[in-house]
Amino acid sequence: MKFLHTSDWHVGKVLKGRNRLDEQRAVLREIVALARTHEVDAVVVAGDLYDSAAPSAEAQELVVQALMALRKTGAEVIAIAGNHDHPRTFDAYRPLMGIAGITMVGSVRTAETGGVVSFTAPHTGEPVKIAVLPFLSQRHAIKAAELVAKTPAENSAGYDQLMRDLLNTLTSGFGDDAVNLVTAHLTVTGGAMGGGERAAQSIFEYHVPAGAFPADAHYVALGHLHRRQTLPAACPVVYSGAPIAVDFGEQDNLPSVCLVEATPSTPARVTDLPLTSAKRLRTLHGTIAELGDRAEEHADDYLRVVVREPARAGLREEVQAILPGALEVRIDPEFAAPLQTTRSDKRNEQSGPAELFAEFLTERKIVDERVQSLFTRLHDDVTTG
Repeated sequence: MKFLHTSDWHVGKVLKGRNRLDEQRAVLREIVALARTHEVDAVVVAGDLYDSAAPSAEAQELVVQALMALRKTGAEVIAIAGNHDHPRTFDAYRPLMGIAGITMVGSVRTAETGGVVSFTAPHTGEPVKIAVLPFLSQRHAIKAAELVAKTPAENSAGYDQLMRDLLNTLTSGFGDDAVNLVTAHLTVTGGAMGGGERAAQSIFEYHVPAGAFPADAHYVALGHLHRRQTLPAACPVVYSGAPIAVDFGEQDNLPSVCLVEATPSTPARVTDLPLTSAKRLRTLHGTIAELGDRAEEHADDYLRVVVREPARAGLREEVQAILPGALEVRIDPEFAAPLQTTRSDKRNEQSGPAELFAEFLTERKIVDERVQSLFTRLHDDVTTG
């Protein structure tokens, strides 16, 4: 059987104030097209469908449309809640989405109540079992009394053991006659951060070793870390990575989904399918002139620009006129004026506002008569008004 593994859509995520719903829509259409082209039997979405536990109506509409479009390809669709999602909302949607043939799991369940999803692969007729483990926070996993009574190391071990116990329970029904899969939203020890994750819910007490997953699983489809990676384990333990870079810390990631092929008697074979619909995120360094020379090359990108010139009034506007995709403009530390933490009390007492402001501009290496003139006018307006 064949299935697509994807995760961390983060629909509704805004980048430096820029709405990206159109990009997210294009990427999800790309994933739907891949599911249709490869005639997959299932699509597994391993959490963080949304960027917020309270997504906008537009974000919810886009996710529901994407899930239904995936289902219309003939594939089984299984989606679990991640740490950015609202688990109770997922569970509230569950009956309605179930009617549409889509399985949504928001909270940890026993195998009998939905913790294991079983179906027959539509194209190949093979039996499939998927153990599903949505994100489980430490706050819900360990009693408050234990948090107070135990050391951080003991609490970490407690979370680790709980996750092992849950996985053992959910996968106890795996058999030799089925394709056995696990999907979970969590951090595996040794996994590389993608750059945009919530660090507080990715490290310390929130990690489990790859050995927690059973050797008889054909494939473990993970979400949470945004970088595509496979962790060493007795079975394939794979993060598909985010299909769209959520911020500039992820600019070097290569967005993709995983196409997985497996039978009850053979190991899983994984093929990365690249996703190209989203804008690229890039960081550029240079003077205004140098940035202008690269403008055409990066006309369609979102940019973080580090200017190698002293700060001056209107610099951000100059950069954005040259590079319309510049969402963040910084001054290279080499050209930033050192902060002055001390100043002569005598000079403070004897200097007027205009002199102090001029001194401030000099310290910051800001040379622009318009700034001084504007300050003087504003000061006069305030003091004489």
